[in-house]
Amino acid sequence: MEPKFKKLGSSLQVPNVQELAKEKSTTIPPRYQRPNEDHLVSSLSENQIPVIDMQKLMEKDSMDTELQKLHTACQEWGFFQLINHGVSFPKVEKMKLEVQEFFSLPIEEKKKFSKESGDVEGYGQAFVVSEEQKLDWADLFFAITLPIHLRKPHLIPKLPTKFRDAIDEYAVELKNLAVKILDLMAKALHMKAEEMNMVFEEGMQAMRMNYYPPCPQPELVTGLYHHSDAVGLTILLQVNEIEGLQIKKDGAWIPVVPLPDAFVINIGDILEVFVHGQMA
Repeated sequence: MEPKFKKLGSSLQVPNVQELAKEKSTTIPPRYQRPNEDHLVSSLSENQIPVIDMQKLMEKDSMDTELQKLHTACQEWGFFQLINHGVSFPKVEKMKLEVQEFFSLPIEEKKKFSKESGDVEGYGQAFVVSEEQKLDWADLFFAITLPIHLRKPHLIPKLPTKFRDAIDEYAVELKNLAVKILDLMAKALHMKAEEMNMVFEEGMQAMRMNYYPPCPQPELVTGLYHHSDAVGLTILLQVNEIEGLQIKKDGAWIPVVPLPDAFVINIGDILEVFVHGQMA
């Protein structure tokens, strides 16, 4: 019997932004222009997102203080940077390298992994539902990574061996980290870890890899349109330390200054609803 694979949505095929960027045009197509976006950016140093130290969460003398910081970060921000997270540095660096290698492949190679009709997984852009819709100045590769039986046979299994191996190793590392974070969040909420784990024990892991090419009119475009993540937990890794991510708090957009070797953690909609339900 053929396995049934989940479809997380659908998306129309659109031009590849990397290829548009290679044309060296001084202007960008109108479909990518968003000139009226709200970009009120806060430059206040006190508006930096919280930093949570995983090592302090594991040590008896500092655990309570760091748990309170975690609780405040989740409740008031929904974002934090996680340092000393324990994820293998070589595996993180391998993942960064292989993502860059993938986007450096010739377009003919990358198109082998293009999204299929009626599906959102693959190479291209996600959630494009009309020919009039404004587009992000970015390309992406998106795929379910865990559990393995949900992987589409034409995507990760067909990737270059080094990239596939990097994804396999990184996926396991992130699964273990996510479990630790959820357990600590449960502790901060004075919940039993089992209560939190029950919500996500049948969970699914997916990876979205974004590439933002140089743009001749960067003030007119958005790399990734503002949104909230509809998942439980997002663990964000930046390939470099260029500031790009912004979060909205108290009416202002706050740039995230990425720390070396840190993950940016985003509390997704599912987890936010669950936590507020527990606290109500």
